[in-house]
Amino acid sequence: MGSVAEPQSRSPIDPAMVTTALELPGLRIVRSLGIVRGIVVRSRSVFGSIGASLQTLVGGDITLYTSLCEKTREDAFLRMAQHAAEHDANAVVSFRYDANELMPGVTEVLAYGTAVVVERI
Repeated sequence: MGSVAEPQSRSPIDPAMVTTALELPGLRIVRSLGIVRGIVVRSRSVFGSIGASLQTLVGGDITLYTSLCEKTREDAFLRMAQHAAEHDANAVVSFRYDANELMPGVTEVLAYGTAVVVERI
């Protein structure tokens, strides 16, 4: 079984070409390439959990978890964009995120959408 490549630091598809809508204004979908996805499974470290537990004592934003969630979503997005680029897409429509707790402290984040080829109208 091969290893999963880490996402590139930059999206292979312009993030402006990824939308939750069914179309991109000023562009026409000329080919639909199917569903693309990026999956990341992350766990909390013991030290992060302790730090976050301490932050809950004072209330407010639990920045350790916020940072972990932001990084995980970014990585899932980049993996999805890479998957779309591998299918020769230049855009993704109907983009969504989903998350599931696989077990206590382990969460899966899925970024998915429909890879398309678009051109200017």
